[in-house]
Amino acid sequence: MDDMIAADVGVRQLQARFIDAVWRQDADDFANCWTADGVWKIAGMELRGRDAIRATCNKLLGRCEKIQLILMPALLEVSGKTAIGRHHVIEYAKMLDGSGWMTIGVYHDRLAGEEGRWRFAHRHWAMQYRGPLDLSASFVAGQDFGPFPNMPGADAPTYVRPA
Repeated sequence: MDDMIAADVGVRQLQARFIDAVWRQDADDFANCWTADGVWKIAGMELRGRDAIRATCNKLLGRCEKIQLILMPALLEVSGKTAIGRHHVIEYAKMLDGSGWMTIGVYHDRLAGEEGRWRFAHRHWAMQYRGPLDLSASFVAGQDFGPFPNMPGADAPTYVRPA
């Protein structure tokens, strides 16, 4: 995990496991993408540890019939068994009520080698858009943290949709 090529391949495998877990709606596999003490910041929440991540994943996925994620290649900076990364994401969701939504955003990641593979140590979701597939809804302002390797601060909030 010490070199860029190995890290890039390992992070791609992590992304593939993450996408597969979401598609299959498998909260256990989803939570296993994080380190034991991993943090997931999303929708105004800060979840700590696999148990909290698993429970929230079950809740979020339970609203959907299916979700397909498309993750763009990661921007990475590697230092030994840790890395920072930025992953642009497009999500297509079919909700239980039959409606469809598209979400566009960026994950700002701190990654770590644990148990022989890369995992998310800290993920910050910066949502840019959620709405109809034709992009007719407004984009979110204020979720741009500048060029990579800039990252949101530890106390930076995540976007919460208005009620």
